[in-house]
Amino acid sequence: MTLGLDRLGLLLHDATRAVRRRFELRTQDWGLSSAQWRLLVSLKRDGRANQARLAELLEIEPISVSRMIDRMEQTGWVRREPDPTDRRARVIVPTDRALKAFETVNGVAGGVYAEALAGLSESEKAALVKALNKIIENLTGAEAVCATEPRPETESN
Repeated sequence: MTLGLDRLGLLLHDATRAVRRRFELRTQDWGLSSAQWRLLVSLKRDGRANQARLAELLEIEPISVSRMIDRMEQTGWVRREPDPTDRRARVIVPTDRALKAFETVNGVAGGVYAEALAGLSESEKAALVKALNKIIENLTGAEAVCATEPRPETESN
């Protein structure tokens, strides 16, 4: 392969990890991990969500989300409230603290992105975003295709 495409997965992973590490370094005084920040962004966008939905959005196990929410509740970032549509369930909502801090922490995230993209021209940045969106589109559509394709037969002894 050319242009390092044989290392695409590693490059994407390494870039994501570097951004996550820098974000966590910059937000350590806030006590927010990148996963907790992603949870808050989801809640800011949707207002509230149950734990199962948050686990799906964050692509982590429900028990891990439950533990994360426990920690975030203890530090005042979120609270659990009764679900208005299901009296047996609870939803997670951002606290006033989270809503007030959102713009500041979002600015920190923007600063990390600017740092990550330093040295790239505007056209290179646009091409990168376009390429990443295309990768997501290709692979998201491929999930449905892969699920319906016949699997190769295996030999049985």
